[in-house]
Amino acid sequence: MCGRFALDDHVNTLIEEFVATGGDYNDWIPAYSIAPTNRAPIVRERSTGDGGVVRNLDLASWGFRPGWAKPGGPAPINARMETLSTNGMFRGSFASQRCLIPMSGYFEWTDEPDGKQPHYIHGSETLAAAGLYAARDEGEGWRLTFTIATREATDASGQVHDRMPVFLSRDAWSEWLNPAKAGTPGAPDTGALAAMMDASSLAVARTLQTFRVDRRLNNTRTVDPSDHSLIEPFVP
Repeated sequence: MCGRFALDDHVNTLIEEFVATGGDYNDWIPAYSIAPTNRAPIVRERSTGDGGVVRNLDLASWGFRPGWAKPGGPAPINARMETLSTNGMFRGSFASQRCLIPMSGYFEWTDEPDGKQPHYIHGSETLAAAGLYAARDEGEGWRLTFTIATREATDASGQVHDRMPVFLSRDAWSEWLNPAKAGTPGAPDTGALAAMMDASSLAVARTLQTFRVDRRLNNTRTVDPSDHSLIEPFVP
């Protein structure tokens, strides 16, 4: 799974990296401990209505809440890649509301004799996790939420946990973000999307590395998300 991640890029870097031209992202500052319910940048594409497409960088809350969900219902932070097209919670967004979640890396924990040990799993550059988003009218405006797609872990991530985010390589971004409904003219079908996710994420997984980090991460109530040392190797 993915229950915490970090993103140390500033807005200008994200706009350049993902070639975003619009969106609502002005409140974003780098964070090194992003937890469920926190807001984080997502990248999505939207049709302009005249045949064009705009790529946005927007802030969204982590925990998927589609417009039809009942108040107080589940808000999943992860969605299994294997069932995105069939799970009733996700299949609508999988068809037409796909996004990327930029990450510097993410955290997983192992059980050690003296307690839980966090590990930081990362690449050599900003990672792009496949995700789904939803827009929900909450009376005072629209609220964006997202979930992160996961798969069976491989390579460095598999040393720590049995699931990992589905990271996509740059050549897969446009296909994943295509806002046209899957299966319609000009859009990939769900089978092609699933195959692309599998192949692309396996390639990215081979580039990942991991090291232990400070156990201050274990307590989300006391950890300082602005502390860059949270993603530095832990030296006992």
